[in-house]
Amino acid sequence: MADRCLLYYITDRSAFPGDESSRRHRLFEKIHEAAKAGVDYIQLREKDLPTRDLESLAKQATAILQKLRTENRELRTALLINSRTDVALAAEADGVHLRSDDISPKEVRDLWDKCGAGTPARQLSPRDPLIAVSCHSPAEVAQAATSKATFAVFAPVFEKKDAPAVQPIGLAALAQACRTNIPVLALGGITLANAHSCLDAGAAGIAAIRLFQGNNIADVAQQLRNL
Repeated sequence: MADRCLLYYITDRSAFPGDESSRRHRLFEKIHEAAKAGVDYIQLREKDLPTRDLESLAKQATAILQKLRTENRELRTALLINSRTDVALAAEADGVHLRSDDISPKEVRDLWDKCGAGTPARQLSPRDPLIAVSCHSPAEVAQAATSKATFAVFAPVFEKKDAPAVQPIGLAALAQACRTNIPVLALGGITLANAHSCLDAGAAGIAAIRLFQGNNIADVAQQLRNL
């Protein structure tokens, strides 16, 4: 089991009630709540948005985290943008989350480095990006490690109520994936009741949408880190 359970909140504003303005407002509240609770990573996953809207949302999310960092220099919550390196750079985010069939972590780093030294994005994002990779087998986790990803997100570990046709990978495969030399976070049907089994299997942490978004994040974070 990892010494400290890493926490990864994946956003889904469409799950909130109300119109688009209300959903975005609620999303920003959750991002603020997650950062205050010490969640390690937030993935902005709003895949339905056109580029301009996604960039605007990402910039507002970044502004929330930057303000919190000025108030608390110990805050370390990082913002990752789903699959869009260009948006991550434009929004001064900390990195990207890649699909299993996405570009490679090396290509992300090349794009990060080639964002010209005189551009605002390059000036504000000079460090190496954080790169998460979605993986669905131990072999994909091994490939992510070889490609120098920061960490892998392994899914779906358990059956998901909203996607019963998707076959869960299971704890045995998770345990095998966790033998790779890269942190692996468990995703998919994770609850407070079964999270302990993921950590026992070797997971470095827990990734989730509903577990965080549908509950008081501070309470969830404390319970996960007390497992």
